[in-house]
Amino acid sequence: MINQSEIDILRQASVPVGQHLIDGKKVDASDGAQMDVISPIDGTLLTKIAAGQGLDVDKAVLAARTAFEDGRWSGLAPAVRGKILQRIADQIANEAHSLAVLGVRDNGTEISMAIKGEPLSAAGTFRYYGELCDKQYGEIAPTAPGTLGLVHHTPVGVVGVIIPWNFPLMIGAWKIAAALAAGNTIVLKPAEVASLSILRLVDICHEAGLPDGVLNVVTGTGLDVGAALGRHMDVDVLAFTGSGPVGRQLLMYAAQSNLKRVYLELGGKSASVVFGDAGNLDQVAKVAAGAIFRNSGQVCVASSRLLVERSIHQDVVEKIVKIADEMTLGNPLDLSTNAGAIASKTQMNNILRDCDRAAADGADLKLGGVQRAVDTGGFYIGPTIFDNASQDSSLVQNEIFGPVLAIQPFDKEDEAVRLANGTNYGLSAGVFTQNISRAHRMIESLRAGVVHVNTYGGADVTVPLGGVGQSGNGHDKSPHAMDKYRNLKTAWVQL
Repeated sequence: MINQSEIDILRQASVPVGQHLIDGKKVDASDGAQMDVISPIDGTLLTKIAAGQGLDVDKAVLAARTAFEDGRWSGLAPAVRGKILQRIADQIANEAHSLAVLGVRDNGTEISMAIKGEPLSAAGTFRYYGELCDKQYGEIAPTAPGTLGLVHHTPVGVVGVIIPWNFPLMIGAWKIAAALAAGNTIVLKPAEVASLSILRLVDICHEAGLPDGVLNVVTGTGLDVGAALGRHMDVDVLAFTGSGPVGRQLLMYAAQSNLKRVYLELGGKSASVVFGDAGNLDQVAKVAAGAIFRNSGQVCVASSRLLVERSIHQDVVEKIVKIADEMTLGNPLDLSTNAGAIASKTQMNNILRDCDRAAADGADLKLGGVQRAVDTGGFYIGPTIFDNASQDSSLVQNEIFGPVLAIQPFDKEDEAVRLANGTNYGLSAGVFTQNISRAHRMIESLRAGVVHVNTYGGADVTVPLGGVGQSGNGHDKSPHAMDKYRNLKTAWVQL
């Protein structure tokens, strides 16, 4: 486990200017443009990265297409591909501490969470898909005598990957490792406010033996690089994690170009439902606090709504306010911190605006709602709790993506289901009850891709993550994730 003295050394390391990686070569943007990388910890300039344009994307896609067509990756035996992915996993694990500190300097996640949630998670994901490479089978159809029907799983070709800033290594690994395991080549766009750890990951992939051109990265803005990937006529599949408005735009780009398949893991407004028979309310409050306030609420599956049966409502509110108020907010590179920074000034200001709107809509502010640690120059908002939120309010209906919890009381089970399902989202949900029958009824009734029972979070790479409604389509993690990156090819043979 990392210690504070090691962190203090790593946090002083110089950070090189970030460049694209195209066909195995580090290159500047085609016009030489760069973007500032501002650390959310103290608002200072950390480094610069290349500000890519459409021409850079064209070069990267050409490199990826060439690498796919000549078979330098797809033509390898699956077991050979798997060994390379496992070598990548080993090297990520070896560099876990430096990768975690670099990522925290870039996006503000508290270091105690970043170690496990970023490099160690990414290493586990690469190892999982490395082991899965040679364990995928085709199918033989139940045909009539004299014919043979075979179903082959073939790679789609060039995959465009766009990842967010909250967990770039973890989410990047979900997409990169699965797409590579299926035999594809990739053009990757990291988030402009969190590219640094991903750039190092791409270096690690090549150092472990990934052939040139198989994994290319172009940094820059969504308006430039993201749009160019979305519109590109030679990208076969686009995999994206991020906001709903951007997801809609990517679908439009696909329709305007080559009708590429687009898989979207979008936002959520996930609800946890706490029944009067939940048992130990101290433990429930602790779990509920972690479900929204870890990484300052910047988690796709964050449980930003808490529905509490009226008989225990006041008790639960008091407990969770106390827990949240005692959380240590501060520099995310200090091990004592359990509430870190907001990833950017823009995001911080958006959250503060949403808090002001919630108060104006009549929700009861119990804690927070203001900028903190202003003197650091960084971007900090403490845990924020609103009680008695109205179902039709912006606070309940819209994703804030920050450390803001909306609490609502309910009386009956069917009312809890109606409230929980009463948004356009459907990514995750939670249920707290000691009644096994009720737990299974809720699992069946809640409209969500993941339902947690008497816990929240912690689901590993062995199970899929995906949403319903406006939380997106397709799945990351588990063998099912590879379905996004494969075509089915039928062979019909007359014997």
